Amino acid sequence: MTKKLYYTSSYTTEWETKIINILDRNGEYYVVLEETAFYPNGGGQPCDTGYINGIAVLDVFIEDNEVFHKLEDMPKNDDVTCQINWNRRFDHMQHHSGQHLLSAVCLNLFHAKTISFHLGEEFASIDVDQPDLTQFQLASIEQEVNKQIYINRSIHSYFVTNEKLKEIVLVKKPKVTGNIRIVEIEGIEYNACGGTHVTRTGEIGIIKLIKAEKQKGSTRIYFKCGYRALNDFMESQRILGTLASKFNTGRSDILDRFGKWEQEHKQLENDIENLKEQLHSYQAKELLNKASDHFLAHIFEDKSLKELQHLASKLVKENDLLILFASTVENKIVLMHNGTKSLKCGNLFKVNLNKFNGKGGGNDKSAQAGFPSNEETLKFYHFISQNVMTEH
Repeated sequence: MTKKLYYTSSYTTEWETKIINILDRNGEYYVVLEETAFYPNGGGQPCDTGYINGIAVLDVFIEDNEVFHKLEDMPKNDDVTCQINWNRRFDHMQHHSGQHLLSAVCLNLFHAKTISFHLGEEFASIDVDQPDLTQFQLASIEQEVNKQIYINRSIHSYFVTNEKLKEIVLVKKPKVTGNIRIVEIEGIEYNACGGTHVTRTGEIGIIKLIKAEKQKGSTRIYFKCGYRALNDFMESQRILGTLASKFNTGRSDILDRFGKWEQEHKQLENDIENLKEQLHSYQAKELLNKASDHFLAHIFEDKSLKELQHLASKLVKENDLLILFASTVENKIVLMHNGTKSLKCGNLFKVNLNKFNGKGGGNDKSAQAGFPSNEETLKFYHFISQNVMTEH
């Protein structure tokens, strides 16, 4: 059986060993090593990656109590040199140790017990069995967990027997028995864990809580540790600097400046809506001159579907008309009346849209549809126009 180096030293990044088994499963290559420091997927922690004789390690997992390494290609020799992707490994170490510390603080401060842990590419998260953690409580957790980091407590792991296990107060009882691996944060907690960890809390660097979401009966806390938290801070500073430059103000005044901008933006939106309403009123008067036998059809080159619907609604509300509008900028068509016509708009569209590759629908008084091209839009527009004129 493979000797698991990751249990005894999380800092092993390069070693020499032998391949003791090779598998080819439908063109996918797997090897078993005499010794491995590659951590397999498990316990909420993703696997390590790296190289075996220069061949990329794509996945590491345990199957039938053995560690398998999925490789990009088949090694030519049994004697191999292995290399861990250290940046990935250390990121996982920071976050796994950070999770232990964060979970311990949540439990100690607010009796919030961790029920699951996930370490993703962007965020890490824990679910705790408290559904109603407040912003004040979350801020308190963040302050305390970073305080414990700065104390720089030691973190070490070791195996214990079932008898020795009885003397240790564990956060959670392990599912397995015999030869249990304990990860201890000095003065904080004992936890049964098989993951890779830093040796002191100071190496976690920082823990930054990103957000919290309510789950069914629990709270999911998203966080970043170490270099991830630093990179996130640097990106936030870059964005903050860019905004300060855009608003031509200092960083501390951005919120006030943004508030003023928001008010100005809302005022401009209101002004635009008022102008649009005036324009629609003017256009409505102009369009009424085109109406014939209570039917008004028109093609617009610059209006959205929303604008077509608004203008049509305004016209049918004030006039006994059947309205047919088309927009060539969005390839949309609207048909509408005020309910005094016998024409069922939605049904007319439903029966004929497929012939013109259109999609849409409606009810008796109004219908709308979209088309993949100007050509199909105009064809349907003329088809409906002729159909309506024939019925009239």
